[in-house]
Amino acid sequence: MKQGFFSGWLEVQLNVLAKAPAMPKVPDIMPVTDLRQDAAAALKRVRASRQPLVITQRGRAAAVMLSVEAYEHAEHERQLLRLLARGEREIARGKGHDLNDVLAEADDLLAED
Repeated sequence: MKQGFFSGWLEVQLNVLAKAPAMPKVPDIMPVTDLRQDAAAALKRVRASRQPLVITQRGRAAAVMLSVEAYEHAEHERQLLRLLARGEREIARGKGHDLNDVLAEADDLLAED
């Protein structure tokens, strides 16, 4: 079967995800006392780094602060994962559509533009 743009793109994305190294990031940490003293600096830090800021209380993680952009991105990814999980359940029940048919239809739709 001829591979179209969309199916080729999807294959590349899946390969990149599968080969991505699973190196854990060291979290940015701030004690709650520092947060109380300078909340504006904490917000600036979160916005600049675009990484979560773990707020600790008595030496233990108590909360996580995220920039709005990071939060929205995470929510978007969660929604995609929910859709994929739903699709997997449908496939397991014998519902859904063949991937090659879906990719061919997507290629056809993209070719119309």
